[in-house]
Parts: sequence; structure tokens; C-alpha cells
Amino acid sequence: MSANQKQIDDMVACLEQGGVVMAPTDTVYGLAASAKHPAAVDRIYELKQRPRHMNLPIMVASLDDLLPLGVEINDTARQLAASPFVPGAITLVVGFKDKPLVPWLDGRDEIAFRIPQHDLFLAALRRTGPLLVTSANKSGIDVATAPDNILPQLHGTPDLVIDGGAIDVIPSTLINCRTDPPQALRIGAVAVDQLKPYISIY
Repeated sequence: MSANQKQIDDMVACLEQGGVVMAPTDTVYGLAASAKHPAAVDRIYELKQRPRHMNLPIMVASLDDLLPLGVEINDTARQLAASPFVPGAITLVVGFKDKPLVPWLDGRDEIAFRIPQHDLFLAALRRTGPLLVTSANKSGIDVATAPDNILPQLHGTPDLVIDGGAIDVIPSTLINCRTDPPQALRIGAVAVDQLKPYISIY
């Protein structure tokens, strides 16, 4: 999906100033915050009324962005990342080589990350580094297709809303790369059969 330069600039500026952005992705509308701003991350939990024990997924522009975090990219994750579905609607669960190397991941033993197939988010990620991004909806409620339906669900208003109109809401497929064989934790936009040429999965 395309995005104009002003949208990208506005998104990056908001995130770097500690704001929360709501914007369309290639799967759903998402709420994004920079991990450099803990208060912004807290606001995502507040906006969604999300339980604090539920960790937020991460978006990155490339696998290289994960290395400074201490993440272990095992063979399964590398094989999937090299498939035609990445960038795209696959979220991968991976662990750490030893322990997280950044304070904002303290206490975690794994992360779920995705490289989106979306011009706006990819362009922003190349400038901001990893972002915490989760679906824009009240916790426990299905994601709506457009901002007019999403905003009334939220407990407050994001600092920046990028309206991309109504989009097809299809969650990403979630694969746990830490198990052997890897496990499909959620079936979304990519079917398990489509992944079988690249990994053995159950």
C-alpha cells in the first residue's frame, strides 16, 4: 500500500516526540509507539484497555533491526523471513540469544515480530527503528475496518490518526519459531499449507 511523504514525516515526528499513532497496516489498523518513550507504550495499553501482562508485538524494517535487541534468529525464522511472505502478514515468535540487550524488553523471554508489507510503516520503521505495534481495537473486541468505527472503542484518542479509509481486516498468521517443529498459533492471512514448502509445521 502506498503512502505519501507527508504522512511518513508526520508519523515519524509524532513517534519521536513520544506520541501514539493509529494508522493502517497491510493487515489491520494498528496503534504504534516508540519503545524509547515508555509513557507512549503505557498509553497504548490505556487506549486498548489491554492487560499489562500481555506483551506488545514489534515491527521492524529488517531482521538486522533485531540484532541490537539480543534476539536470536534461528533457522526457522530465517527460512520464513526469506520466503515470499516476508515482508507481509506473518508474525514470528523468537527468543533471545542470552537475554534482552535493551531495557524495554527486560523480563521477556520471547518477542513476536513482523516486517509489514506497507509503504507507510516500512518507511517509518527505517527512520525510527523497531516500534511496538498492536491492533487498534479495545482489548477483546474484533478490529474494525475504518477509523470512524475504531476510535469510539478506544479509551482516549491517539495523538495522530492516519485515515487510510476502510481496509480489509485480516490478522497476520502467527508462527512460534521456538518449538521444533514450529507451531501455528494463529491462522490469518497466510495459510499453513502455503508455508509448508519452507518449513515443517504443525
